[in-house]
Amino acid sequence: MLHSRRLLYINEIARCGSIRKAAARLNVASSAVNRQILALEEEIGAPLFERLPRGLRLTAAGELCIEHIREVLKNYERLEGRIRSLKMQQAGKVRMVTTVGLAAGPLPEIIARFLSEHPRVFVQLRNDAGGTTASHVVSGEVDIGLGFNIPAMPGIRTLGNFDIPIGVVLPPGHRLIGPGPINLADVTQEKLVLAQPGTSLREVINLAFARLPISVEPVLETNASEMLKQLVKCGTGLTLLNPLDVITECRRGELVFRPVAEPHARYQQMKLFARARAPLDAATSLFVEYLLAELLGLVQELQAKGHIPPDVKPVADPISHRDSKADRP
Repeated sequence: MLHSRRLLYINEIARCGSIRKAAARLNVASSAVNRQILALEEEIGAPLFERLPRGLRLTAAGELCIEHIREVLKNYERLEGRIRSLKMQQAGKVRMVTTVGLAAGPLPEIIARFLSEHPRVFVQLRNDAGGTTASHVVSGEVDIGLGFNIPAMPGIRTLGNFDIPIGVVLPPGHRLIGPGPINLADVTQEKLVLAQPGTSLREVINLAFARLPISVEPVLETNASEMLKQLVKCGTGLTLLNPLDVITECRRGELVFRPVAEPHARYQQMKLFARARAPLDAATSLFVEYLLAELLGLVQELQAKGHIPPDVKPVADPISHRDSKADRP
């Protein structure tokens, strides 16, 4: 590809914010990377990066340039995929970002089944802490994202919405295990391990506890849902998660989930989304339809168990996602 090395260098510098880090990732000399910046800046007649004491930051011209570069690289990647498919019969590539919690939940089993049915598709899955999930889609680094409480924004379009309530996760044999929802007042009498402040899950938890007359003091806070599940198994304390986070462990009998009884308890909105005005290729469209159907099946399973209210209706249309419009804030 014409100037491919230069485009790759500039893209990596923008991602790393440092010539040294970009050179290390690209396995080339820092001087070679710096020459590519200088050459492109001279060619377009404007600086692409601000030189700061601790790295580089894109200028306004740099933001425009990197958007174009990533679009060119994406188009070239599609071309490579098509040429490769002529030789290897590969059907395409799916690039996706999701939260760490979902990656540790039901998503691996869904992807495994998809790949067993479509062995010619390659899936590239990126995990994220949650705060920047949408930005990876908007920037074009990935094609689709799946996360909780993703705000509406002009740069993305929604492919499916699922309202998932939080509940209490207990170890087998705990005294609070019983039929139906659980009162949060009873939960506050137990040791708690919770998602750390600043996460979308903790915000929902705080709203659920807000109307209680006592403050909640967990014995541990973390942003790793897998650690929370392990701590509950060890008997360290109870936690609050959504039922998708623990559906696999509940099926195995390793954990027990009970929905909360409080009518004011909030939901986590799980959203599947893509970049606005960017059509999905055939492989990604196929995966989106498969994923939406699988998520819908999980929601229906959880509704049958009483973990999700029966009146909660997912908004997911596998047929019309190709023409869905950009979200509006």
